[in-house]
Amino acid sequence: MKRLLVTLVLLATLFSAGAQTQKPVLHGKNWMAITGKPLAATAGAMIFQQGGNAVDAACAMLAATCTMWDVLSWGGETQALIFNPKTGKVIAINALGVAPTGATSAFFHEKGMEFPPQYGPLAATTPGTVGGLCLMLANYGTMTLEQVLKPAMELAAGYPIEAQTANQMERGKEMIRQWPYSKAVFLPHTGEKREAPAAGEIFVQKDLLETLRKMVEAERSALKRKMNRKDAIMAANDRFYKGDIATEFVRGAQEQGGLITLQDLANWKAIEEEPMKVSYKGIDVYKLQQWTQGPMLLQALNILENFDLKSMGYNSARYIHTIYQAMNLAFADRDFYYGDPYFPPAEPMKGLLSKDYARMRAAQVSNDRNMAQASPGDPYPFQGGTNPYREMLKKRGFSLDTTSTNRPAGFMPAHDNRTGATNAAESLPLDSAYMERLWAGTTSVEAADKDGWVVSITPSGGWLPATIAGKTGVGMSQRLQSFVLDSTLNPFNVIEPGKRPRVTLTPSMALKDGKPFLSFAVQGGDTQDQNLLQFFLNMVEFGMNVQEAAEAANINSNQLWLSLGGEKTADRKPRAGSILLHDNTPVWVQQELRRMGYSISLDDRTSGPINAIYFDWKHNSFWGGSSNHGEDYGIGW
Repeated sequence: MKRLLVTLVLLATLFSAGAQTQKPVLHGKNWMAITGKPLAATAGAMIFQQGGNAVDAACAMLAATCTMWDVLSWGGETQALIFNPKTGKVIAINALGVAPTGATSAFFHEKGMEFPPQYGPLAATTPGTVGGLCLMLANYGTMTLEQVLKPAMELAAGYPIEAQTANQMERGKEMIRQWPYSKAVFLPHTGEKREAPAAGEIFVQKDLLETLRKMVEAERSALKRKMNRKDAIMAANDRFYKGDIATEFVRGAQEQGGLITLQDLANWKAIEEEPMKVSYKGIDVYKLQQWTQGPMLLQALNILENFDLKSMGYNSARYIHTIYQAMNLAFADRDFYYGDPYFPPAEPMKGLLSKDYARMRAAQVSNDRNMAQASPGDPYPFQGGTNPYREMLKKRGFSLDTTSTNRPAGFMPAHDNRTGATNAAESLPLDSAYMERLWAGTTSVEAADKDGWVVSITPSGGWLPATIAGKTGVGMSQRLQSFVLDSTLNPFNVIEPGKRPRVTLTPSMALKDGKPFLSFAVQGGDTQDQNLLQFFLNMVEFGMNVQEAAEAANINSNQLWLSLGGEKTADRKPRAGSILLHDNTPVWVQQELRRMGYSISLDDRTSGPINAIYFDWKHNSFWGGSSNHGEDYGIGW
């Protein structure tokens, strides 16, 4: 006990006094630009220096990261939160593509799949990023599309490629060879020992450059016809989704076996929405709606508000246990109740985000044992309704008894664990393929300016190895894999043409006293909201600054259904009690967690790259944080 108290005192001292971080805090007075690649952050800085606002700069960084294949491309999807200082409101941007014509459960079942495929033309939703960028820029930016795309077009004309991306191309070359348009772009040295570009080689994308040029040409033409800036940007958007770019995209996709039609592209558009929000100790936290996993973080905060986290101590066994349990309960709800709000049935979000529901869920947390059978709750009574899925949940072995707390371990439903495990020792193994699916990356974009505009984006899709659609240079999304084909897994997220899959992508924003407090995002598949939750608590509960919080050791739970990768149910099942800890976690903390039923993995990396901006209203300045993992980079002025 004495040893534990000494550890907690040392940790408290470390983070109150200001720890030495591996990367410095970024400071700025006029603007801040942070994203997944140094050159892309430079693109944002260039736009700021030319007089653009945070939306302009964010769009330039988004375009640059897509062009640099920073675990995404132009055919992927974009999710964003924007703070508008003129209205004092947070705006949500839904630029997620939809399932194409013919993408049904029956179609994939006939191919012997239990989930849509991980790669290739049949994994693609319709492109969303182009529409999201155009919508944001038109409604809230100040510049033309041509100005914002200029850095990306220079990159497409040729830039010195980084080792990380070049090596991804080389590792994926066996798959890339299947797709002729991808092969032409990614393997310029076909037949040689190394077929992908080498680090530092000038990587040229002529077809993509032509696609971007066509969009700029459409904008110029519209401006010559005396259209206003907004309509001219949307004319470029229409050329992508309804014009000659769309025609070539569909031709190239279908040639390689894809399902996307011209009508699918023409019918799709980005949507501006109301974000979801909860208040945690006087701080309003905003996330996108239930077509993302974002509300899971809000649910976890509501649950954790019922515990005195600060008194437990940062990353003590009790703190880790409590965080893990709250996340698992929120993930159980995510895995069953989240889906596209534009398709029936309606998700019970009012109940799920209710403080009363959270208190009920918090009461189910055992003080000394992992709940290996953590199940979806019943939010319907908390919004004045009756759960229509009680029988479905009972068939899966879940109990909706809300009166019992600290329930003893029962059997794990067959769907949820191959072995019927009730403890960590029997949990499914964590092989490299599983961890790759769990950590599947993306990028993030954070921008803020002195006039009060703030942008947080988590774009993704079309990552390497990607299928390029024809001569467009545009990589197709792989997001269809986030649907389920079996309604008993999630009746709200069953694949259907025109429907959006429930994705992991989840930008975040927090306001305090009506003013921006934090803008933050991270890459990493199902770990995103796990790491963002802990980042937020690191600052709010433990007083870390934004860079300390970005570098701090986190935990990751594997007791959830994976959202990405693997065409078989066994690939995605929860790993009961499986937890990732930082390898500097004290031995006695590990021992205590094992006694609670956890199976521990250790690593020196426990979070994807977190990018964030903290708003210092006392000094009217920005503090930027960018994780010490990966190539993420920021610039402030």
